[in-house]
Amino acid sequence: MTATSSPPTAQADPANRPGPPLWLLAEVTYRCPLHCAFCYNPTDFARTTPADELDTDGWLRVLHQARALGSVQCGFSGGEPLMRDDLEILVAEAHKLGYYTNLLTSGVGLSPARAEALKAAGLDHIQLSFQDTTRELNDFLSHTRTFDLKQQVAGSIKEMGWPMVMNCVIHRLNIDHIDKIIEMALALGAEYLELANSQYYAWALLNRDQLMPSRAQLERAERITKEYRQKLGDRLRIFFVVPDYYEIRPKKCMNGWGNVFLTVTPDGTALPCHTARMLPGLDFPNVRDHSVQAIWYESEGFNRYRGTDWMHDSCKTCPDREKDLGGCRCQAWMLAGDPSAPDPVCDKSPAHHLVQDAVARANQPGALAARPLIFRDPKASRALSEQAASSSAPARPAGTTA
Repeated sequence: MTATSSPPTAQADPANRPGPPLWLLAEVTYRCPLHCAFCYNPTDFARTTPADELDTDGWLRVLHQARALGSVQCGFSGGEPLMRDDLEILVAEAHKLGYYTNLLTSGVGLSPARAEALKAAGLDHIQLSFQDTTRELNDFLSHTRTFDLKQQVAGSIKEMGWPMVMNCVIHRLNIDHIDKIIEMALALGAEYLELANSQYYAWALLNRDQLMPSRAQLERAERITKEYRQKLGDRLRIFFVVPDYYEIRPKKCMNGWGNVFLTVTPDGTALPCHTARMLPGLDFPNVRDHSVQAIWYESEGFNRYRGTDWMHDSCKTCPDREKDLGGCRCQAWMLAGDPSAPDPVCDKSPAHHLVQDAVARANQPGALAARPLIFRDPKASRALSEQAASSSAPARPAGTTA
C-alpha cells in the first residue's frame, strides 16, 4: 500500500514552520570494506556506484547551504567515509564554516598520516565501531579481518587527542559479552561507549531472527550495564539503546520527521532519516537539483509526515501523539505495508502482533535461526535488488506483510 494522503503545506501557516536541520549527516559513500550483517545502509546500495557519488564541489555546496540554514553539527558517515580521498577537504571546510564535526568510522583507512591530516583539518571527534571483544567474532560479524587494526586505530585516536567514542552494535550473537565489551572500552581509554542494540532495518531486518536477543539476554545486559554505570561514574559514559521490539510505545523517530535531522546520501538524495528512501509514494529531492532550503521547507518528501495532520484517527486521538509523533514511518512500511499506519511497535497498533511474533520467536528455546546470515556486500545487494524488482516489494523476513 502506498501513502495517498495529501502532504501538509508547511508554508501555509508560518507558525508551523519547522526549525532548521540542526544535524547534517553526510553519507559520503556506500563503499565499505566491512560487510556487517546489521548494516543500516539500504539493501540495494550496490546500485549507487562511485560515479554516482556527489563530487567534492557538490558536498561543499551542501555544507555551505546547510550551515547557512542553521545546521550546527555535521557527521561524516557511509559506508566507510575514509574511502573518499577528499574527506580532509570536506572536514576542513565544515570546520571553517563552524560545524562541530564527527567521523563515524570502522577505522579501516585511518592511517597515522590520515589521522594527522584530519586533525589538522579540524575534525572534532571520531566514533569508532567494534563488532565484539574477540578477534574471531569481530571478524566474523564484519566478514573481514579488522580486529587488530581497530585496536591500533583506537590507540591513534587517543594519541591525537580526540575524545574516544566507541560504538558496538549489540545483538543476539554478542550481547552475552556485554561486560567484556565495557571492559574493552575501558582498556582502550574510551570516554564514551554506545551499546546500540540492533534496530531492524535494511540488512538487520533480513537477519532479524538470527540477531534479535531474548528478553533474558536483554535484561541481563541492562543489569550489567547499570552496575558498570554505578561503579564507573563519569570515568566512562555508557549509553544503552534498547531495541524497539521490546518496547510498547514507539520512539519519536529522529526526534520527529523533518524536525532536526537531514541526511544526504552518496548520490545527493536528501532524506529526513537514514532509511526513508524505501518509502513508496514519496519524491525525495536531490541536492544537485534543489537548494537545501527548498528541500527542507518546501519538498513533499520532507513535509509528508511532519507534525500530526497526516496521522490515522487512532494516532490523532492518542494522548501520546506529541511524545512519539506516530513512531517510525519506515517501520510501519516494513512491517505493516503502510507507511502512514501506526508504528507496529505500539501496542495499540493493529499490526502489533507482528512485533510480538518476532519477539516470541526470539524467546523460544534454541531460537537462533539455522539459516546463515546475509552479509552486506555488493553481490548480495545486487541479488536483493533483482529479487525486489521481480516482486515489486521490499525484501522482508518471515512474519511481516506486504
